[in-house]
Amino acid sequence: MDDGGHDGLESAFEEHRPLLRSIAFRMLGSEADADDALQDVWVRTHRAGTTGVHNPAAWFTTVTARVCLNRLRTVDGRREEPVVRVPEPVISDESGVDPEQAALLGESLGLALLVVLESLTPAERLAFVLHDMFGVPFEPIAALVDRSPTATRQLASRARRRVHGEAPAPDPDPARQRESVDAFLTASRDGDFEALVAVLDTQVLLRSDGGVARPQLNLLVRGSEQVARQALLTGRLAPHVRRVLVNGTPGVVVAPHGRTQAVMAFTVAGGRIVTIDVLADPARLARLDPPRAGAEPDDPRSHP
Repeated sequence: MDDGGHDGLESAFEEHRPLLRSIAFRMLGSEADADDALQDVWVRTHRAGTTGVHNPAAWFTTVTARVCLNRLRTVDGRREEPVVRVPEPVISDESGVDPEQAALLGESLGLALLVVLESLTPAERLAFVLHDMFGVPFEPIAALVDRSPTATRQLASRARRRVHGEAPAPDPDPARQRESVDAFLTASRDGDFEALVAVLDTQVLLRSDGGVARPQLNLLVRGSEQVARQALLTGRLAPHVRRVLVNGTPGVVVAPHGRTQAVMAFTVAGGRIVTIDVLADPARLARLDPPRAGAEPDDPRSHP
């Protein structure tokens, strides 16, 4: 590819930005980190140029993957093992995701899936994201992770088993999903333990990330009765709940006095809630786009 000067290079980069941003988001788990990574990709591209590049999409993908892998390895080396880490969600109102969000999320990228991706090693995550989500052959991925294609295939296979086992596919009907979430919220508000258990899968998993500032909210709770008891403890927050879409599926923002205190994402399969992912880390909640996070919560009693 001939650079065509700065304007031609920038035009080529912008043409592929949606693809690169989607890759970076799946690799790094947040819009802000994905945008930071793309800035790094642009700087590297501007310095190196693309003269002689015959497949710009593949070339930009490789640079983006390398930038993200380096960032993941740096973070992975510094991070203490948390109880659970919930990445920053993409929040939109119930009217639906906007075109930019839709391009970012693709067909299905629920928060539960991103949580599982967070638990993979950097090499596993790269192999799974590039191959399973974007169809990149194993040979170029192998060069990025410094493994043989066979070993890289095994990385993706391990990641795939983990994802399929811990991130169940949600019901296809958003309205049915919302019914189950609303039933959970109503039961929580009313203190109805039996109704809570009824809407939860017997092996439901609650993952809550309060970060360093709120360690009491770093929780991993398994089982319908255990999760129902936890939900009853937060029933007082019901007046501050606003229904939203979280990564394109039904969820809620909890915002007492207009300040976002938590974002909750639900995965509904077979009419029951199978996972609940809660981001309650103030440091990362502060990074969310305020208009999307919402300052005026609804009273869930208006949505029986």
